[in-house]
Amino acid sequence: MEPLTLIEIDLELARRAAEADSIVATLLELDKHQGLTLVRNYPPSGVTEARWLPVRDALALMWEDLGRMRAILDSARAVRGTRAKLDDGQRARLTELLRGRPHELSRTPIPLVERSLTGPSEHVLFVGLADTLERMRATFPMIAEFLDAVDKVNSRVMTGLAPLQDQLDRAGAATPRLRSIGDGIAELLSRSATDPLALTTAEIDARLAELADALRRESATLAELAAMKANWPAAVAAARARLDAVQATRDRAARAKAEVERTIVSSPLPVSPNDIGPLRAQLDAIADNPDAAPALLDLGGRIDAATSAAAAAEDLAQGLLDRRGELRGRLAAYQAKAARLGVGEDRDVIAAHRIADGLLARTPCDLAAVTRAVADYQQLIAEKAGRRP
Repeated sequence: MEPLTLIEIDLELARRAAEADSIVATLLELDKHQGLTLVRNYPPSGVTEARWLPVRDALALMWEDLGRMRAILDSARAVRGTRAKLDDGQRARLTELLRGRPHELSRTPIPLVERSLTGPSEHVLFVGLADTLERMRATFPMIAEFLDAVDKVNSRVMTGLAPLQDQLDRAGAATPRLRSIGDGIAELLSRSATDPLALTTAEIDARLAELADALRRESATLAELAAMKANWPAAVAAARARLDAVQATRDRAARAKAEVERTIVSSPLPVSPNDIGPLRAQLDAIADNPDAAPALLDLGGRIDAATSAAAAAEDLAQGLLDRRGELRGRLAAYQAKAARLGVGEDRDVIAAHRIADGLLARTPCDLAAVTRAVADYQQLIAEKAGRRP
């Protein structure tokens, strides 16, 4: 290799030093990249892990290559010094440092079977500034592309979830649905942190839209919580009134149930649970704490369930009692109809009426038997009158 002139040496040294400084600045900027911060803080998995492993090795090699470049440049600066003139040996050495391959990179033993009798026992790999820089330039785009892709996905998720998380933070985990939305947000955050490259843009947008829709559907709940906090005494009083109403319904249901069991043949009616006392105790425990609005809302849901159960029990028992009255009214109406049609004194009609009336008078009354008897009475009237039922 023809030795460089002093001017060429100084120009080459300045150019390589500027390149090294630029690489340092780029690698330091890369070290602060949000994508790199993410994979360092959250060990990657899945698709992201598979892509990260070669990038991690390439990034480590970049720093090693930078160290080699700086070592070569330091050696060149030491040889160059500040002298105004250089002898041929110094110029040859500087030419080798700046243009050749002066740095030993690795030594690899050669298996005995592959050696010649007088050949070397190992392969020695040397590198220089040019090929080191070329390798770094070829490697950098892969690293930057990976980190940008990771950051792009994570930023998209974080930007989309931020307003949703803010709404949840203000509301608290007040309802099962809100807690479920919170779990959904946490799950998406976890995926974007550990395996962002497995998420597609369409999947992210669809999941964000799903969570946003769910949160919008809970807006009424959030408004109700705010209203509770704003007028806490009234909210507590309303809950007490609802518990009183449930108790009143339970009392009516119990009386109707007792009457059914005394007067009507039926399968066992459900027994009302003894939950009003515990519900009152829970209400008393939070009555002086407006910050317990979520607990009051949850309690309200259980009061709703108790109200529905009490109403159903009352409807069932009262329905059986009302059915007996309905059958009695229908029998009287059919009797009047028989008289109007001129068959009221027919012996068969009288007998059918007597059967139905007798079944109605029994205690307990078999409603199924009465229903059949009234239907038979109606049919008989129609037949006697020469009409279809």
